Amino acid sequence: MGSSRFPRRYLIVFLMFICTSVCYIERVGFSIAYTAAADAAGVNQSSKGVILSTFYYGYACSQVPGGWAAQKIGGRRVLLLSFLLWSLTCAFVPLDPNRTIVLVIARLLVGVAQGFIFPSIHTVLAQWVPPHERSRSVSFTTSGMYLGASMGMLMLPSLVKHMGSQSVFLAEAALGAMWSLLWFSYAADPPRSEHPKATASGFGETLLPLRGSSKLKAENGVHPTKTPTIPWKRIVMSLPVWAIVVNNFTFHYALYVLMNWLPTYFELGLQISLQEMGSSKMMPYLNMFLFSNIGGVIADHFVTRRILSITKTRKLLNTVGFIVASLALMALPYFRTPGGALFCSSVALGFLALGRAGFAVNHMDIAPRYAGIIMGVSNTAGTLAGIVGVDLTGRLLEAAKEAQLDLTNPESWTSVFFIPGLLCIFSSFVFLVLSTGERIFD
Repeated sequence: MGSSRFPRRYLIVFLMFICTSVCYIERVGFSIAYTAAADAAGVNQSSKGVILSTFYYGYACSQVPGGWAAQKIGGRRVLLLSFLLWSLTCAFVPLDPNRTIVLVIARLLVGVAQGFIFPSIHTVLAQWVPPHERSRSVSFTTSGMYLGASMGMLMLPSLVKHMGSQSVFLAEAALGAMWSLLWFSYAADPPRSEHPKATASGFGETLLPLRGSSKLKAENGVHPTKTPTIPWKRIVMSLPVWAIVVNNFTFHYALYVLMNWLPTYFELGLQISLQEMGSSKMMPYLNMFLFSNIGGVIADHFVTRRILSITKTRKLLNTVGFIVASLALMALPYFRTPGGALFCSSVALGFLALGRAGFAVNHMDIAPRYAGIIMGVSNTAGTLAGIVGVDLTGRLLEAAKEAQLDLTNPESWTSVFFIPGLLCIFSSFVFLVLSTGERIFD
């Protein structure tokens, strides 16, 4: 894909790493800024859960359309349009907990815009990245989510304290605008690969949106080709696809519950403010960043050195990641110090990120041409997990208060963390039984 000292695909992957970082700075930033504003306004936990989960309704609606759009018009263009939409929304929406309707509409818009991003990313990666680099490329790209979350946890509480909650929105809009300019300036579609192994492996121009024009016929010396029909029925009926879907649901259930409710757990459950925790509060997400890249390197090493097959590599990393994460999640409410809670949440999120070298890369193993479509389907399930998990957590905490349990009591939080822990065990078993690393869609 290029013989230069710094191949173009590396720049594309790096820009998408920055993309995911900025997206998660926005998500963590809203959670921090809104929590501070809502607590100051006396908003109850159930109402907070509703607002925090609104984003995921919009996000769920645009996952499959995002995969379709990336397939039809190209992930590069869809990424740029998505970023511009959510950045403009952040720039012009006031963060006022008493203006519920405005906040709901704004979070729906941001959710819809960001819902196009990850299917587009997987479409671009499938076009640019050869099979032997997929694990570490996907892991590096998605690890930007965790670096962004950790940087958000580190810097944004101080920004809220000194400049107010609205300043977070403006900072996020500025970051989005800067990334859009970089992507517009440097992103490109992949060059045509003439190497037969590249074409057979399924990457490069062979995965770009197909247009049967006489111009292409003249340039490439081939007959015009119609855009292939997306095999929706085969996708829906495929057991390996369902293995990815189930694990995506569980991964995001655990991630979104911790992302949206860890600030509340520290402040009300352990009675320590985020400002007092200093840089330590970024450790769970920094751990995700490290373990995500470790998982990608290990997976590519196993595959390229033929230590394990692609199928066995995916299953091994997915199982180890999810089982260790389940144990850490279920132990979390019994650690009653900030250090203990940080340790458990760091282990849980770190090993969940390790598991992404299993299920999250599997989209491109089984269907490189339709990676964006399948990512959209599985990410819809992950988004539903955000809707269910974030809202359910607020209801569980309100139920605990109604049962006269103080939120400093570990029993108030047991079910909050046991649910994703048990889901991790179930999902790892499903992936172990149903998944494959073989290409099953042409």
